[in-house]
Amino acid sequence: MELFEAISQRHSYREVFGAREVTKEELRKIVEAGLAAPSGCNAQTTDFVIVDEPGMIARIAAMNPTSKAMQSAKAFIFCITDKEPAAVYQDLSFAVEDCAAAVENMLLAITGLGLATVWIDGWLRVDGRSQKIGQMLNVPESKVVRIMLPIGQPMTAVQRRPKKSFAERAFWNRYKK
Repeated sequence: MELFEAISQRHSYREVFGAREVTKEELRKIVEAGLAAPSGCNAQTTDFVIVDEPGMIARIAAMNPTSKAMQSAKAFIFCITDKEPAAVYQDLSFAVEDCAAAVENMLLAITGLGLATVWIDGWLRVDGRSQKIGQMLNVPESKVVRIMLPIGQPMTAVQRRPKKSFAERAFWNRYKK
């Protein structure tokens, strides 16, 4: 799939995934796209854990029985960052930005491969879920599970939510709202 087509087709998929497995090769390509993302001062602050073992997938899915995507995911990718990221430029850390850039690259790679996912962040931040998953994944205490991507073959055509127009959000030379 061409890049701009992947950008226009990418959407959050919260429905049931099909039975087709996601291959190790596909998962590797997805994470390699994340690894290729830009990183503030090239600090490369985001690590990844790929879960494709059925027992571990089932344990993770059991944590959210109402999520169709989590219940039917064929794999998960977790983005891991430092709990207290070190400054890499003056007093600034870019760990959040680094993680977000990696996730966006992976979202586009997933779409380009004909697969689907939903960016899960908020759910992880409630009721100690990030810590519980971190323990399952053997993530060190100094790190945090920041983002979770359940991945699979979409079974349902999902209408992409409308985006505001260029004229509503983009301006030439000066902000004009």
